Amino acid sequence: MFSLQWCECDCTDDPEIILQSQQKTKILWLAAGLLTCFFVVEWTVGLWSQSLSLQADAGHMFSDIAALVISLFSTYLAQQPAKGKATFGNQRVEVLAALLNGLSLLAIATFITWEAIQRWQHPGVILGLPMLVVAVMGLIVNLLNISLLHPHSHNDLNLQGALLHIIADTASSVGVIIAAVMIHLWDWWWADVAISLVVATFTGVSALPLVQESIKIFLEYAPKSIDPVEVEKLIKSFAGVVQVEKLHIWTISSNKVMLCANVIVECATNQERDRLINKLQIHLQENFKIAETTLQLTSPPKSAKLPLHPLFNQDLSLMLAANKSN
Repeated sequence: MFSLQWCECDCTDDPEIILQSQQKTKILWLAAGLLTCFFVVEWTVGLWSQSLSLQADAGHMFSDIAALVISLFSTYLAQQPAKGKATFGNQRVEVLAALLNGLSLLAIATFITWEAIQRWQHPGVILGLPMLVVAVMGLIVNLLNISLLHPHSHNDLNLQGALLHIIADTASSVGVIIAAVMIHLWDWWWADVAISLVVATFTGVSALPLVQESIKIFLEYAPKSIDPVEVEKLIKSFAGVVQVEKLHIWTISSNKVMLCANVIVECATNQERDRLINKLQIHLQENFKIAETTLQLTSPPKSAKLPLHPLFNQDLSLMLAANKSN
């Protein structure tokens, strides 16, 4: 039985990829620095003004900082070349970072909800004006970070997780501004609790897709954009392809999809097999954006031998007993 294997891999020394990684690292450091400076201010004023929503926003901002630090660490690991037992490299560390970011968002949402319930039962005096000033400052910082991260997050699940943190924090800042205006003008203390609950709900809902996507990657599901049935149909549509077996499609990181399959073919020469592999690779790339494939081309199995006559499969003692009775 003749088989041929072919595999295409990314080049980790690509200057464009290296430049993108360096830019991403600089942006993450800048965003983390801005958030760290403002976190100290917001947390201090939140304690002084007795504003739960401001403290919740500060806690959320602390999680933003942690998310960015995790993203920086995972980006560094992902840039390391594949060696030793890490045959795929460390790119899936970024997916792990995204999962941790999503789970931390859910934890924060739960904590804010719990604190809001406690504050509703035991309300306190809240200083609206300091709360308003700091909330406006927080909104500006978050909008600046969104403008930094958004252009680079389209094909990076790790950056998407960090960006979701900041978007949720931006919504939190808007809510705190609304609550601060209500408290300063009308002394509506309950607005602080209400906005905290809204922020918690938004935070939890925004985290769910990130957690789900990360878990699907770890479970090695095919990407949402790729239907394995359609991939199999495409491969079978080529002349010489008889059957497709053991088709596997999975994701290594948010922008790296892999495919492997055993393709039974009727090709007379090695040149025909080479041409078929090349065509399959081009069409998988163009139609499904699958750049890394491992295909094993196998000839159809030979026709099975004719089965033996049933008499040859009978037990010899039974045959002798039958002869004596006759």
